Amino acid sequence: MSASVLYDHPGPRARLRNRVLSVVFAVLLLAGLYGIYRAFDGTEQWTWQKWEPFFGTVIAQNGQPVNFWTDYALPGLLATVEAAALAMLFALAFGLVFSAARLSDHRWVRVPAGVVVEFFRAVPVLLMIFFLSYGGFWVFGTFVEPFWSVVIGLTFYNGSVLAEAFRAGILAVPKGQSEAAYSLGLVKSQVMRMILVPQAARSMLPVIVSQLVVVLKDTALGYIVAYPELMLEGSKSYAVFGNVVPTFFVLALIYIVINATLTLIAHLLKRRADRRGVTNPGTRAAAANTAAAGLGDGGGVAA
Repeated sequence: MSASVLYDHPGPRARLRNRVLSVVFAVLLLAGLYGIYRAFDGTEQWTWQKWEPFFGTVIAQNGQPVNFWTDYALPGLLATVEAAALAMLFALAFGLVFSAARLSDHRWVRVPAGVVVEFFRAVPVLLMIFFLSYGGFWVFGTFVEPFWSVVIGLTFYNGSVLAEAFRAGILAVPKGQSEAAYSLGLVKSQVMRMILVPQAARSMLPVIVSQLVVVLKDTALGYIVAYPELMLEGSKSYAVFGNVVPTFFVLALIYIVINATLTLIAHLLKRRADRRGVTNPGTRAAAANTAAAGLGDGGGVAA
C-alpha cells in the first residue's frame, strides 16, 4: 500500500519515453567518447612512444635509462602516503577532541572550541599550506618544511570537518542511550567514551572515510610548496618523456585505485560492525553495567 502511494509505476507511454531517452543519452555519450578519442588521436596521444615509459625502462634524450615507476611514481606515491597517513591520524584525533569540546557543558570550553573549528573550516587548505611554508618564518622564527606544512594544513582543515561530523553523529544517537547510562551512575566522560562515541563512529563511518579520501587527494596541494608528492614527481616525468596527457591518465588511475581501496575497506568494516551490532545487542549494555559497577574508584570527570 505504501509503495503504491509513494511511487506510481510508469504506464506504456512513460515506459516508451524512458526507453527513448535512454537510447538518446547512450548515443550522445558514445558520440562524446568518440569525439574525445578522435581529438586525442589527432594529436597522437595514443601512439606507443607516449605510452612506452609506463611499461618498462626507456632511454631518455640524454642517453640515460629512466623508469617511470621506480624513478618518479613510487617515490612520489610514498611521499603522498606518508603525508596522508600522518594527516589522517592527526585529523581523527583533532576531530575527536574538538567534537567532545563542542559538546561540553562548560561554556568556556565549548565556545573557544567552536571558534577554532569554524575558523579552520573557513580557511582554504591551500592558503594554510602556503602560509605555513612561506609565512611561518615570520611567526615561528624558523622555516617550516614542506612535509609539515602539508600535514599541518590538512590536519587543521580535515580535523575541523571531522569534528563537526563526529558532533553530528553523537547528537544523532537516541537520547535514551545516554539517559540509560546516566541512570546506571555513569558520568558524562564515561557516557561519551563507552556509549555515544562508538555508536557515532559506526554510523558516521562513510563520512569519515570520504573525508580521509579527501585528505589523500589534497596532498597534491603540496605541489605549491615543492613537496615531492605524486603530482610533482609525475610532472617531472612528463618533462622527460614528453607525454603530458598519458602521464596524467596514469596518475589519475593511481589515485582512483587507492581511493577505491579505502572505500572498499570502509564498506567491509561497516558491514562487520553492523553484523556484530546485530548479533551482540547486549554488548554495550554489559559494558555500561560493568562501568557502573566499577565507579567506586572515582569514575571520571565530566567534560
